[in-house]
Amino acid sequence: MDFICPECRQNRLKITNSIVLPADSRSDEITLQTVICSHCGLRAIAVYEESRRGRLEMESWDHTGYRVSRDDYDLVTAELSHCPTPSRSACQCQVHQRLGKKDASGRWQGLSFVTVSEEFFMEIGEPPKIH
Repeated sequence: MDFICPECRQNRLKITNSIVLPADSRSDEITLQTVICSHCGLRAIAVYEESRRGRLEMESWDHTGYRVSRDDYDLVTAELSHCPTPSRSACQCQVHQRLGKKDASGRWQGLSFVTVSEEFFMEIGEPPKIH
């Protein structure tokens, strides 16, 4: 699945790496991702959060991209490469422990380890046309 790049507006922003983090006091699913645009080269971080709490058969989700410095992007990319099982939220490796930190109320501390310069909505692009 490709997303619309906030820089060049092309349908070329792709998730390159991800790690599923443990649920917190608000979200049942938290996935930290790195994304790259194959057209303009934008590198960013994204977070997908989903909650299935509340009324029966009701879900809410949020998928947000974050512009960060190249150093912060490289830091997150390096962290993700060291997890042996990034798709397992129950993984107890050091990467999951560092990136999945929660505050005293049980809320994920988010991207407190990087400096975000701008947020953007992860907008799903149109699928490629088959001729």
